[in-house]
Parts: sequence; C-alpha cells; structure tokens
Amino acid sequence: MTFLTIGHRGVMGVEPENTLRSFVRAERSGMDVIALDLRLSKDGALVALHDPEVDRTTDGSGAVADLTLAELRELDAGQGERVPVLEEVLDAVRVPLQVSVRDRAAAGVLAELILRRDLTGRVEVASADGALLAEVARLVPGVRTTLYAAPGAGGGIVDRALAAGAATVAVDIHLLSLEIVESAHAAGLRVTALAVNTLDQLRLARALGLNGAATDLPEIRSTGRFTA
Repeated sequence: MTFLTIGHRGVMGVEPENTLRSFVRAERSGMDVIALDLRLSKDGALVALHDPEVDRTTDGSGAVADLTLAELRELDAGQGERVPVLEEVLDAVRVPLQVSVRDRAAAGVLAELILRRDLTGRVEVASADGALLAEVARLVPGVRTTLYAAPGAGGGIVDRALAAGAATVAVDIHLLSLEIVESAHAAGLRVTALAVNTLDQLRLARALGLNGAATDLPEIRSTGRFTA
C-alpha cells in the first residue's frame, strides 16, 4: 500500500498558507497531493482562502463574500503573495489537488469548472458536509471525494462517508483509532489523517495503516513515503 503525503494548504508550516508560493514549494518538496481551501468572492470567483474572513491570513479585513476578486487581489497574503484563484493553482502545479469547500454555492461553481476543464482525474473534492459531497458527485459523475469527519459527530464515520459516496475519510490524527481505521478499510474506504507534523505522529500513522496524511511541513515528505 502506498502512503500519500498531502501538502496542507501547500506547506503552511513554512510558507504563507493557500498561496502559489506555498503550493509550488509543496510540489517541489515532493508532496503527492496538495490540499487547499476554496471560497467564493463577492463576484463569484473561486479563491484559495480558508477562513470566512481575510483578517488572519492577509493584511486586509472583512468577509471574503463581501469582497470582489479585484479587492482580494490588492491584499498581501504573506511575503508579497496575492490571493490566488483556483485556475492559477491548476496552472502553477501539476500534482493532484484536494480542494475543500464548505457551501453549496462554491461547490456548484467548482463542479462546473471540473466539468468544463475535464478535471475529474486531477481534482478531488473534500468537505465536512456529506450532503454537499453527495451533490457534487451527482453533478460530476466519477469525481473523487473525501469526507472530513470527527468521531461521534452525528453517527459513525463509516456510515456518513458511505452515505456521502466518499472514497476517503480524513480524520484528526489525535482522534484516530485502530478501530476506526479497520472499520473504514473493511467498508472499502481509504483513511487519511491531518495534520501529521511530528515523527511521532508519522509513526502513529504508519502503525494505524493509514493511506496517507496531510502535513504542514516539507520535511515530513522525506520520511513519509513508504510501501507495505
């Protein structure tokens, strides 16, 4: 079994998160997949931002949904980086992307882009909202999806993932157990952890038989890939 290392918002431990600089460094570090977050600007652009507001990750303030793409472009997202749109990320790196969305509007725009650019082989959609993932799968046949799940948060992880049609469940490394992993694998699901940023956490990921892990740090990649 191949273990995938997933660059969390690029390599956000050493570069400004969700920026082209961070994504490019993640690819150059050898990450197998790059995970990023998407939100809609006021004028409907899919921009790479995690928070509902820009305050934490840029020199601006206010809600992403209240700012146009042009206004977002004026912000410094760290070390002179600008807030990228998804199309720019697709052009900047070649590795597969795991894109996280939180609302139906963003999911609908993303689904249209995946269809228009024939990206089902390259873009995986992730969310904590199982119903949203099921809707994306309906709109984009064959798209791969990942459910971000927390144990005990309204039913079993496996049941929620299967109901959403997800192929993978991603769980906080601190909340994972061998029982969860074995149950998911028995149901044909892949299991990944986030965020694995220490050697002890990496050893735990190996011991649990995970299919991969998201990390903030490029050095985890050098010790994270193994086969079993």
